Amino acid sequence: RIAEEQNGQLDLLVNNISGDWHIEWVTPGYSTLPFWESSIDKGLAVQDQAVNSHIITSHYAARLMVHNRRGLIVEINDGNCLNYNCGLFYSFSKGSAVLLAYMMAEELKSHNVAAVSLTPGWLRSEVMLEGFGVSEVNWRDVIQRHPDFEKSETPFYVGRAVVALATDPNLMQRTGHALSAGYLA
Repeated sequence: RIAEEQNGQLDLLVNNISGDWHIEWVTPGYSTLPFWESSIDKGLAVQDQAVNSHIITSHYAARLMVHNRRGLIVEINDGNCLNYNCGLFYSFSKGSAVLLAYMMAEELKSHNVAAVSLTPGWLRSEVMLEGFGVSEVNWRDVIQRHPDFEKSETPFYVGRAVVALATDPNLMQRTGHALSAGYLA
């Protein structure tokens, strides 16, 4: 479809599907069942949604980008390093984005196509706001109960960070890196 509608030109791909809805949360957003007590089917569904879909999408996007000798693939992750966060299935799926960007960068850089992973930090998304019973207007009200929520970041940072990357004349120097939206925005 891109080949027809955009004359084969694709400049940017942002992969951001996670499969979180398959996670068996003990405390939403904080803790899960141990992997051996979790449903293996649900755990593998997370990987299918969060890892396989990124690989499939990147596979087809990279073909267009390599042909045009330019492009940027952004893998959204949770943390800009490999770490344990909210259980094995969640942590593995999010950590895969860091590895995927790094490995794609190795293969794409000679074609002037960049791949990076980008963490939004503790994202103050609609789901998180709803979970804490607040809105974007009064989100600070929850800090007294959950002091760490003060570190949360607006989703707008991700957009600003992607724009900063896409317009960076030295983008290829960042290829393969794990980056922070808050820092780039």
